[in-house]
Amino acid sequence: MAAAPPASRRVVFVTSKYWKATSKVGFHFLAQSFARAGWDVLFITTHLSWLAAALGKRRHLARRARAEANRLVEADGVASYAWFTPWQPANLRSRLLNRATMRLFRRYGELALGVEPLVAAADRIIFDSGLELLLLERFKRLAPEAAFVYRVSDDLRHSGIHPTVIQAEDEVAPRFDLVSVPCAYIAERFRGLPRVALQHHGIDKALFDRDYADPYGADNRPRALFVGQHALDLGFLATASALAPEWTFHVIGPIAGVPRRDNVRAHGEMRFAATIPFIKHADVGLQTLAPHEGAEAFTDSLKIIQYTYCRLPILAPSFLRSRRSNFVFYIPGDRASIGRALDEARRFDRRRVDTAGVRSWDDLADQLGRGAASRRT
Repeated sequence: MAAAPPASRRVVFVTSKYWKATSKVGFHFLAQSFARAGWDVLFITTHLSWLAAALGKRRHLARRARAEANRLVEADGVASYAWFTPWQPANLRSRLLNRATMRLFRRYGELALGVEPLVAAADRIIFDSGLELLLLERFKRLAPEAAFVYRVSDDLRHSGIHPTVIQAEDEVAPRFDLVSVPCAYIAERFRGLPRVALQHHGIDKALFDRDYADPYGADNRPRALFVGQHALDLGFLATASALAPEWTFHVIGPIAGVPRRDNVRAHGEMRFAATIPFIKHADVGLQTLAPHEGAEAFTDSLKIIQYTYCRLPILAPSFLRSRRSNFVFYIPGDRASIGRALDEARRFDRRRVDTAGVRSWDDLADQLGRGAASRRT
């Protein structure tokens, strides 16, 4: 009698990210990596509610995902589940109101879910940083034998999230089998826990290694590129574009208020794959962030990894302390300092940039347990 085929392994990703989002981030790439390795992948999107569909900064996403509310949808080898709830924890911008809602919002993880059997059969469950942390104890009860990983995306202390989520993070972080952090700044948040690992973001090297037509066209001037969704220092952009009229400055992302100058181009939001030619054909990468709490966490963002793999010098404000050899620093608001940094970036020898330390998403997925054996034999 032939032996039964081995049971497939199941991994559950729990995140605020929506599987069909236009902009792909780390959790999308990690889920794809596990799927390529033969895992059954369940991608649960939290942070969605009927209230969010009517109000708030996520209303456009909530409305888009509403058609798939609380049902499994197969897409690109992954089972996507957009978990809609009547309400969700939200920062009420009032210390008194936030304190008054602590107990109610802690019950977010108890709301009707609908995929409990799939969670209970999981071998590995990977949490993002956010409201989903309120589900940890429930998932622990459902899948007591599963391995639990906290892949930290954000420093919640500076994310504007409701304080009950920050409190929950303090309580549940020690309960994970692995706390995986993308940069040293965030690692300090979890110093003292026994299972913390600094594991930088990966990239899809196959995509970045392809040849792409130059998206900048006939413009042969030096090209400086910012890719991102927020925190661009518009003052820097105004000063730099005036100091270097022979450069062109390109902004990809939903950034409002980009200076209207002949040498500044605002491209708006793009699908991830469309940004790659712009990065590969740029001369300088911009991590020109405005000062804000927690900005130090952006020294090793996904954008930085991509710039580095393409051997770009990176212009950055001095408060983003980094030991990467391709960082060129300036003092925010200091016109002379910005001018010197532009000149240094122009003369930068890109052959100096070491890409050996850049990992693929498969490398990171392996660190998070992609190669682990199934518990169901």
